[in-house]
Amino acid sequence: MNMKYPLLLTLAALYTACAPAEKQPAEAEASSQEAFVANPQPVSEQEVKTLEIGAPAPDFHLPGIDGKFYSLADFEGAKALAIVFTCNHCPTAQAYEERLQSVAAEYRDKGGALVAISPNSPLGLLYEELGYTDLNDDYEEMKIRAEAHNFNFPYLYDGDTQETSLKYGPVATPHVFVFDANRKLAYTGRIDGSEKPGTANAEGLRAAIDAVLDGQPVAEPATKTFGCSTKWGWKLDYKKKMNREWAEKPVRLSKLDEEGIKGLLKNEDSGKLRLINIWATWCGPCILEFPEFIVLQRMYGARDFEFVSLSADNPEQEDKALAFLKEKQAACPNYLFSKDDKYALIEAVDPEWNGALPYSILVEPGGKAVWKHQGEVDFYELKRVIVEHEMMGRYY
Repeated sequence: MNMKYPLLLTLAALYTACAPAEKQPAEAEASSQEAFVANPQPVSEQEVKTLEIGAPAPDFHLPGIDGKFYSLADFEGAKALAIVFTCNHCPTAQAYEERLQSVAAEYRDKGGALVAISPNSPLGLLYEELGYTDLNDDYEEMKIRAEAHNFNFPYLYDGDTQETSLKYGPVATPHVFVFDANRKLAYTGRIDGSEKPGTANAEGLRAAIDAVLDGQPVAEPATKTFGCSTKWGWKLDYKKKMNREWAEKPVRLSKLDEEGIKGLLKNEDSGKLRLINIWATWCGPCILEFPEFIVLQRMYGARDFEFVSLSADNPEQEDKALAFLKEKQAACPNYLFSKDDKYALIEAVDPEWNGALPYSILVEPGGKAVWKHQGEVDFYELKRVIVEHEMMGRYY
């Protein structure tokens, strides 16, 4: 060691020890993932035209669920590029996910690439349009969907301004655009002609990619596409209208004794999955999570599902319970146990329940409990249980 300048050497050593270490790849990626925060904006209403055959691919700069930003340049090595506008919530989009994964895997080594873009504005999506899903089209919930189903292709978010989607003009989800090596549009339309999983193999998309890779024109370059309409960011007035109509629905509270509660749990009259939540105005967790149950009713209420609330407040607190229900716009069947005997309530609901609130139970017609939970609910889990039940399902 050069001892001529001991103080300088000591300071240099201290600086090296205290200086931030160079980021490793994993750390850099984690930082990148934290960089983007979704911020959906209203979009002015405008005419949307679907890109025409032969048109150049509009470039984009969009965040993926992996935290990275993507543009056309990221796929420059692909001789054929399939851009699929799809989303979380649409049952048709969900029905095609496995086929998209199969195409992405099969053509990766043949010179083809596939990228998915969610075009929908979360602002334009209604609760009433979520009846076939457990997730909406938010950026964070796109991450959940991609991880749960092991997406093997980039899944990009365009829900903030929809700038890219407006340039491509997808009419529905899913809607496919296949470009050649020069990024000229060779095919636009459907993935195949049969929505139900297991009944087709993405024949339309495969034929288009094969033709492009062979340097041939696509036999049928433009087809119609079936699916959920694109949710543009100018649907806000309609969303406000739907929210106002829900808020104007009457909210009522009726009393039930033990036999009435047992009948509620037997569920012999509805023909629906019945979700019952036992709550009280003095129960903090009950109050905090209650609005989420109303969201479930709005999401699934047009299908074979109903939400029922059962208050464990004392009978003399009926006015307080009703006031809370009105505040939360609980336009669903609401009941109040007609007696002060809480142990009679517990036995009537579920002898296995220890009595702690909140308590929720999902029963089929005939009374079979398919899900029950004491304490605050994981609503992602519950929505999956509901939508994947054989009485419901994700597809038409």
